[in-house]
Amino acid sequence: MSRQRGAALLLVLWVVGLLSVLLGGLAVSVQLQQRQARWQGNQTQAGLAAQAGFNLAVANLLRDGQARWLADGQVHVAHFAGSTLHISVVSERGKLDLNATPSTSLAKLLRASGATAERSKIITQALRTRRNQVPLRMLEEFRELPGMSYAVYDRALPFITVWSGNAQPDPSLASPTLASVLGLPHYHGPAPDGGPILTVTSQATLPGGFQSRLKATFVLLPAYAGGKPYRVLRWQD
Repeated sequence: MSRQRGAALLLVLWVVGLLSVLLGGLAVSVQLQQRQARWQGNQTQAGLAAQAGFNLAVANLLRDGQARWLADGQVHVAHFAGSTLHISVVSERGKLDLNATPSTSLAKLLRASGATAERSKIITQALRTRRNQVPLRMLEEFRELPGMSYAVYDRALPFITVWSGNAQPDPSLASPTLASVLGLPHYHGPAPDGGPILTVTSQATLPGGFQSRLKATFVLLPAYAGGKPYRVLRWQD
């Protein structure tokens, strides 16, 4: 009898232990689902706020006179639905155009971005060959050139374009970093017109610290007749 009771007790303890494990796993699963739901909710909210920042930038770029935002890289702070927005605008004229730049200028940027002299030569030669066939249409095509690494591409990315058509960046619109790398003349005058092709960076931060960031390059269409006042060339979020 005592053996039967002992066996029954062991069985009960085994069942209790199994239930504890199952309940513990269920609790962890529920917590993970709740966290995932919160993350997705934050992602959606922050993403919509970042898009609102982009729309705000476009609206201010279409304004007249001194109220119009300039493509000078200045960070504008705004608020939307409880989120804090940091928005900046730069002109593609202030960047190095991969379809027009001399090899010497590109080599300087590549070296400053971490490429060795040998790899820089390989990349510039590959780009020259590619341009003789067909111009680059997307920045991602630069990443695919022989000799290119992701690290070098990522460092050079903020300073390159395929949409300006200029052999050299406009010194009045170039970032201080690019101006220094290329040895562009210093510009101290008033901010000029950045042209119609611009890039907006919009970062939204929720009260809890969750962030979402988008970067969009587009053609501004001030004289649009209905529809959107811009045409997107590149969108990252």
